[in-house]
Amino acid sequence: MKKVFIINGGQKFAHSGGQFNQTVQDWTTEFFSKNNNYEIKTTHIENEIDLQEEVEKFVWADLIIYHTPVWWFQIPNLFKKYIDDVFTQGHSNGIYKNDGRSRVNPDINYGTGGLLHGRKYMLTTSWNAPKTAFTLPGEFFEETSVDDGVMFGFHKMNKFTGMERIDGFHFHDVEKGATPENIVIFKDEYTKHLEETFKTL
Repeated sequence: MKKVFIINGGQKFAHSGGQFNQTVQDWTTEFFSKNNNYEIKTTHIENEIDLQEEVEKFVWADLIIYHTPVWWFQIPNLFKKYIDDVFTQGHSNGIYKNDGRSRVNPDINYGTGGLLHGRKYMLTTSWNAPKTAFTLPGEFFEETSVDDGVMFGFHKMNKFTGMERIDGFHFHDVEKGATPENIVIFKDEYTKHLEETFKTL
């Protein structure tokens, strides 16, 4: 049985209610719950957190799935705090041992001290920005993808722990485009992504 740990990085702040990311988490849980080969644990970063329990969820899991909105081109402040606190708790305690270098030759092997080898992770993000903002010449993100641009550091963070990235999914134009009709399309496209991604994993 494969073990899946799903993290909801959404939070209530200003005009954001966190509802969409909760919906995406529900879709993900629904997808894996239909298959008896998966055991599921979840965390919502707004809830009270026991740091050691969270570390143990990372160590327990075969697959970690992150759901996060993107605010001002970064993850929300509570989600950043969650990562900082949990990963620090996991120092020499399941998540990473050190930065991978030795004092003999400190110029090489940075980022190889992770302890989560053998685990995979998937990232979903939700944006107000349309998909075309990342793809069209002259538009805001200069033809740089979500994963190679804004979320580059997030991926390196996970690589630092030893985890392997699998293709994620990015929801675009959520704030202005989250009509009932588009929510159905979002779910359909995301579910197809999950089916394609996990049919061989």
